[in-house]
Amino acid sequence: MSSYNCPNCGNALALQFAQAKMTTCDACATTLYLRDNGFLNAGSAGEMHTGPMLIKIGDTVRIDGGVFDIIGHARFDYGPGWWDEFYAIDGAGKGAWVSVDEGEVILQRPVSETLTGTPRAAPQLGATFRVNGYTYRVTERDTATCIAVRGEFPETLTVGEVYNFINARNPYSEVLSGEFSADGVQWFIGKWIDPFEIKVDRAA
Repeated sequence: MSSYNCPNCGNALALQFAQAKMTTCDACATTLYLRDNGFLNAGSAGEMHTGPMLIKIGDTVRIDGGVFDIIGHARFDYGPGWWDEFYAIDGAGKGAWVSVDEGEVILQRPVSETLTGTPRAAPQLGATFRVNGYTYRVTERDTATCIAVRGEFPETLTVGEVYNFINARNPYSEVLSGEFSADGVQWFIGKWIDPFEIKVDRAA
């Protein structure tokens, strides 16, 4: 665990994740980007309205045969509502995302292998495309705005930034998600999880 101090208020920041690119200060709710072994103040972490949640930062989650520690929480507004993205690490320090939207849960990991056939721009709803020999159909295409962040992340998330995304499914119920921006496309793959199959060990 690495230790730093918030450049805004001096609060001690203990990082659990060696590859962290950003974190938030618990004391002053400032977003901090890791730069050259120090942190850069990136502004407000946004307002995270509290309420009943399936999981939260500090929990250990047993899901799909794996055990994950929840270390980051981001919230995204897509107009009619919002959903939560939790960043988690397993015992080997590998990361995954757990998305929770009105009781629906999806576990996804960043795609590490080379993908062939992925679109460079977000395809239309209902469109199909083939990736590594599998056919995917776009089941969701939308934009979302990051409205709040807490904890640690392997990438920089900015409150107020708008993301273009798709979710696509193949016949085996795998979900391939793409985030499209001026910097390129990020791909994540996973599957929907029955919330009743998730075991949560609450943080003290």
